[in-house]
Amino acid sequence: MKTIHLITPVSVPGLRNLDEIAHLASPTLSFTHSILDRGPPSIESEYDEALAVPDTIVRAIEAERGGADAIIIDCMGDPGLKPAREVVRIPVLGPGETSMHLAAMLGQKFSIVTVLNSVRPMLVNAAKVYGVYEKLASVLVVDIPVLELEQRLAEVQQALAAKALDAVERDGADVIVLGCTGFLGCAAAIEKHLLAAGHDVPVIDPIPATVCVAEAIVKSGLRHSKRTYSVPRSKTIIGFDIPDFK
Repeated sequence: MKTIHLITPVSVPGLRNLDEIAHLASPTLSFTHSILDRGPPSIESEYDEALAVPDTIVRAIEAERGGADAIIIDCMGDPGLKPAREVVRIPVLGPGETSMHLAAMLGQKFSIVTVLNSVRPMLVNAAKVYGVYEKLASVLVVDIPVLELEQRLAEVQQALAAKALDAVERDGADVIVLGCTGFLGCAAAIEKHLLAAGHDVPVIDPIPATVCVAEAIVKSGLRHSKRTYSVPRSKTIIGFDIPDFK
């Protein structure tokens, strides 16, 4: 049995329920989950992301110690992705990086539909860092905060469908990426809406896609290179209670 651990890098309980991905479990794959003790209630800016990183690193170390075979950071901003890879030896995946690379494989151009304008620069910069910026057609927003997604679900799906159609017809996108892991479960409806408009375009739901990639990496016996993500040198850190990761 392999275990994938999801770290939802916020401090508000209930934003992620493992029942939402129970259909991805199998006799050989299970899931565990944690949130932060210290951090923002949602991630909608670089400021929020910075505040989420220290405790995300702690959760990654704890997940590896607890027997996890891979870690997914449950946010399209991928907060703490690279430092987490440095302090553990199991694969650590971010939905942002994973979804963008999948989108680049599935079409010539892709667009991301996300929550707020404040998130847009983060995703554009991430596309540059991940080496797929030349394939990014656009980043569009539905203008609904993360903490309101669940109670405004019908409005969210309607806005996602409209923006996805704009991305295809106006911006030339061949693939749509849902730009917030809080959009989990919306992809099928958006894909159906696009197909009804005459566009046979895949819509990537970041968490299920990243779970499948993480499982494939684990099954293949692969992990991140320690030449890239080398273990940090020991030094005195003031103000952060980080477990020993040597």
